[in-house]
Amino acid sequence: MLRQVDKIEILSLMDNYVDVLLGNTDVVRRAAHAGGGEIFKDALVGEHGLSLLVTVYNGTKKHTVLFDTGYSSVGVLHNIEHLGLDLKEIECIVLSHGHMDHLGSLNVLLEKMPKPMPLLVHPYAFTSPRYVSRKDGGKDRFPIMLDRREIEKRGGQIKETAGPTLICEDTIMVSGEVERATSFEKGMPNAMVERNGKLEKDPISEDQALFVHLRGKGLAVIGGCSHAGIVNTVLYGKKLTGAQTVHAVLGGFHLSGPFFEPGIGETIEALKAMAPKVLVPMHCTGWKAIHRFEEAFPGVFILNAVGSNYTLSSTAAA
Repeated sequence: MLRQVDKIEILSLMDNYVDVLLGNTDVVRRAAHAGGGEIFKDALVGEHGLSLLVTVYNGTKKHTVLFDTGYSSVGVLHNIEHLGLDLKEIECIVLSHGHMDHLGSLNVLLEKMPKPMPLLVHPYAFTSPRYVSRKDGGKDRFPIMLDRREIEKRGGQIKETAGPTLICEDTIMVSGEVERATSFEKGMPNAMVERNGKLEKDPISEDQALFVHLRGKGLAVIGGCSHAGIVNTVLYGKKLTGAQTVHAVLGGFHLSGPFFEPGIGETIEALKAMAPKVLVPMHCTGWKAIHRFEEAFPGVFILNAVGSNYTLSSTAAA
């Protein structure tokens, strides 16, 4: 059973958007762009990728996990160093799925880790070759980013998460494969996988999220790309945890581009029915969808930027 926690912090280590001029709120603290009376001459960097540092607090205990590692081999590490973070705080790395924009800094980070590092990943993430089909009938192959030998050589300890998995003294749940129940979330139609020499639709079945239950407030859902659909992901989180209310939904919602934009309206209506108090679409959600979320969720929507740190507190801790 997923244990409730007193506080959750989610630090955006990598996202598609950087803005040093955004203001703080009761929920989010933006990264400083100056210190000691001087504006920094270096900066946080963004890229088409995602990486989140998730910390949960329960009484006197604290647990920190790294969720995804961005696209490039340099971006996440640069941002960690710029923010002055200590890699020793990270207890494990969780990977949402096997696409390159969530795995880029994995090997570099493993080399920097001061101890062997548990790596939680769905076994389907190692599947290859995988492709995206083009309009002209051609296809582009996904780079192979996950290699068991390379991971283990760098101290990574692979733990497969085909099903729901509790970590950090049962305060965080890794979803495993997400059930797909909605009619409007159809996956990635141009994603293909090669099996026995033939191409077929790639279900990206390894897509997984993190669930944390905030005491007195409800479920916090943290998605990577949400290829199963962000609504499906939230519904599955409620089913697994028994949470009646949804407090926060953060992460990539994968609503960018002509394949996915037709589903923006139904996604908004479904999330409205769940009435989250914090909504932070990131990464692959896309500009059009983010703009519509801002209009549909006044006072709830927050624009993410690299370096933003979200604090969700329980009723007791508030």
